[in-house]
Order: sequence, then C-alpha cells, then structure tokens
Amino acid sequence: MMKTQVEQDGIVTLTSEAAESLKDSHMLNEDLRPTTREEHHWTAYNFSSLWIGMCICIPTYTMASGLIALGMNWWQAIVTIILGNLVVLVPILLNTHAGTKFGIPYPVFARLWFGSKGAHIPAIARAIVAAAWFGINCWYGGAAIDTLLASMTGWEHVGGHLFIAFFAFWALNVIIAYRGPEAIRKMEFWAAPVLIVLGLALLIWAITAAGGMGPMLSAPSKFQSAGQFFAIFFPALTGTIAFWATLALNIPDFGRYAKSQKAQIIGQSIALPGTMGLFAFIGVAVTSATVVIFGQAIWDPAALMSHFPPFVILIGTLGIILAALTTNVAANVVAPARAAENLWPRKITFGVGAILTGLLSLLMQPWYLVGDISNYIFVFLGGYGALLGPIDGIAIADYWLVRQRKLVLTELYSSTGRYSYASGFNMKSIYALIIGIIIPLLGLFVPGLRFLWDNAWTIGLIISGCVYGYLMRQDPSRLAEGEYESMTVIMNSSNSAKDVAAAQVVNHGPENV
Repeated sequence: MMKTQVEQDGIVTLTSEAAESLKDSHMLNEDLRPTTREEHHWTAYNFSSLWIGMCICIPTYTMASGLIALGMNWWQAIVTIILGNLVVLVPILLNTHAGTKFGIPYPVFARLWFGSKGAHIPAIARAIVAAAWFGINCWYGGAAIDTLLASMTGWEHVGGHLFIAFFAFWALNVIIAYRGPEAIRKMEFWAAPVLIVLGLALLIWAITAAGGMGPMLSAPSKFQSAGQFFAIFFPALTGTIAFWATLALNIPDFGRYAKSQKAQIIGQSIALPGTMGLFAFIGVAVTSATVVIFGQAIWDPAALMSHFPPFVILIGTLGIILAALTTNVAANVVAPARAAENLWPRKITFGVGAILTGLLSLLMQPWYLVGDISNYIFVFLGGYGALLGPIDGIAIADYWLVRQRKLVLTELYSSTGRYSYASGFNMKSIYALIIGIIIPLLGLFVPGLRFLWDNAWTIGLIISGCVYGYLMRQDPSRLAEGEYESMTVIMNSSNSAKDVAAAQVVNHGPENV
C-alpha cells in the first residue's frame, strides 16, 4: 500500500504525492486541506492569548451578575463559573488533539463521524450558534460605543443612535474577520496583554476609590437550604459550560496550527479557566465598589466608563472595542465561515463565509436574546448546550474510542471513501444525536426528571457518546490492525537513515492544493 501520510512527533501530514492526488477533489480547498508541517507554528502563548482575548468580553464581565441576581453570593457565582470552565476544558482538550495531530478543521473532522454529507449537520448547528453569539457581542459592543459617545457628545439626540452604533461595530467585525485566521492570531497576540492590563487597572481603581471591595462581596447567599441552592446551581453550571461548549466543538480549527500537543494543552489549561474566573471576579469586585462610589451597582462597563473624564472614556471605549473584537472574530466567525466553505469548497472562501456569518447574525436578532437575563442563561445558553453536548460526545467517542486516534487523511476528502458511509451519511451518529437530545428534553415535560434538562449538556454528551461508541464498535470504517502503519511513514528514534530521508521528501506538503 502506498504511503499517503507522515507522522512525526505526534503530528500527521500528507505526503506530496497524496496532496497532489487530492488537488481536484470537490471536497477540498486551501482552507479545508490538512495543514503542512510548517503551518504547525502556534505556541502555548498563542493558545493562551487566543483564550485571554476571547474570555475578556462584556458577557464574561457581567456573567456573575446573572448568578448573583438569581440568589448566589459572589464566591458561589465565581466558583460556579470556574467549575463550568474546568468541565468544558476536558472536551476542548480532547477535540483539540485531533486538530493538532491531523491538521484538519472542524467540518472535515465532522466528516469522520457524520459522513461526507452528514458533516453539514454538526457544522451548521455550530454555525447557527456562532452567528447568534456574533450578533450578541456586536450588540454589546455597539451598545457600549453608543453609551460612551452619548457621555462625550450629543450623540443621544441622533435618531436611531443605538442601531447606528451597532451596525458600525458589526461592519468593523466583519471586515476584520474577512482577513482570516492568521490575522486573528496576530491580533490576539498583542491584544491579550493589553486587555489584562486594562482589566487589572479597573480593579485597582475600584478598590482604591471605594476604600475596599464594597458591600457586594460581603453580601450573603439568598438561599435558605442546599436544595434551593442546587436548584439554581445545576442549570447555572450548564449555562456556564455552554458558554464555551461552542469552542469545544470547533477548537480543531485552531488546534490544527499547534506546534505540539504540549503547546495546546498548557496554553488552554491555564488561560481558559484562569481568565474566566479572574475577569468574572473583576466584574463582581468593580461593581461592588460602584455601590460605595456612586451609590448604585453599575454592572455595565460602558455605563461605568461614562462617569470618568473624557480621556479615560476614550481609553475605556478602545478597550471595550478591542475586547469585543478579540472575542467575536475568533470565537464566532471561524466556525460558521468554515461551515459555509464546507457546503461548497470550490466556490465559497473563508472571506465569503465571514460575510455570510455577519448576515446570519442579524437574522438572529441579538437585541432580543440579551433582553432578559433568565432568557439568556436558561433558554439560550441552556438550549444550545442541549444541542451541542451530544455532538461533543459523538466527536470524542469517535476519535478516542472508535478510531483510537488513527485515521486516513486522504479519505476525508473522498465522496466514495470509508468515511462517506451510506450515500454520505453515517446514520449511527444521527441516531446517537437524536437520542442524546431527546432524553434531556424529557426533563422539560416530566417534573420528576427536571435534572435531565438542568444538566442537558453533560447528560447529552455522555448518552450520545455511549450510544455512538456501541453502534460503531464493529463499523467497517474503522482501520484494521496494522492498516494505519501500512499507509503512514512514522518518524521515531528507530527509523533508519533511508527512512528519514524518504520522509523528508514526502513530508514536503501540499504546495498548490
């Protein structure tokens, strides 16, 4: 059997012959192909800066406010947020491994478990959620700009001023996203330390001006019993998990550029829970201080900035714009843009996909989604968590249990290969998805089973993963014993000089795919 791929230091790339054989595939374009060895250049800092840039945003700043409004004290809210992010970190790391090892984006990864055509199901599901988030962040950013302009000028007298600010910020996001993932990496690289400095500066100001942390950090929990607390805790935990459940799916879009598995694991493990916990705490602490300083709790950072002198307002405005941009273009554009490319690889580019994402976000009416905090946490976050959890379970079970981290790259780009299943659809993954969605849904209609819905993401992940693993245990798409080794040049310390030289030739990578 011809060698079609090379594995070196745990990273698999196509041989030049295999890359050449795929150049006419209608399932491949420059963005969807496997990355070359040279393109694996993201370090642990790149992954840390990616997450810092995504986590520092207004929704994170105000997330704890929703939990405190539901009855938690400050530390219960922060612990809930950190726990939720530690839980979602597990599937994030597991799915990143696939992207790093095989250099494939999320829609191509989805072909492995849903089929060449069935992959559109999880890709579009992720895209719709991302478009909604894109709109939400544009709304927050636009509203912040509107508030800050009104505090400095007579902007509030302009007709439709809020929507003008929203559409202007929306357009800025689309323009930057149009430039692609590498431009996003460069922006996150320098934006991350700037955002951390701005956040800490705001915290230091609040503590100094208030002469302490303020009354909110000493306020007790409103729950009278453990039962009352857990009735709120579990759906709130699901909501915090769902906050990044989106990235747990399409994280291979970024993992495919990792220098090594160690780089992605260290960078993500430190930055995700650490930044979410720190920035949520800054939101609580600063808001608590505003009770002392201004006589009222001001959760909205844009409204808080309006109390400062013009120069500080300008810096704050730039910080809010930067925070919203770094979150939006990384977290909420890449997945739907890739999903659009996957629909028609030869015609739709990443840039076109970014524009389509922006248009779809307007149809999602973000001003409605964020209008009510309970609607936001329980309906939107909880609802899509119930959808994405089962997909996460299927992805993890397929790569780690069914395939055992071994696959054929070239056949992911073939409409007749082993990963096309029956007419392009793997019905076993569809059955597992439906079961994983229906069982948690029972909790909405059967009072005694409410815990199923309150923990929809986790339960759906476990159920769909188990069902899928069982159904796929004898599937013919799995590689037979020794088949992976027969098609892969494996670089290790025991390779002969001849093998190493040959691998250096075949690992040159796709030049003109």
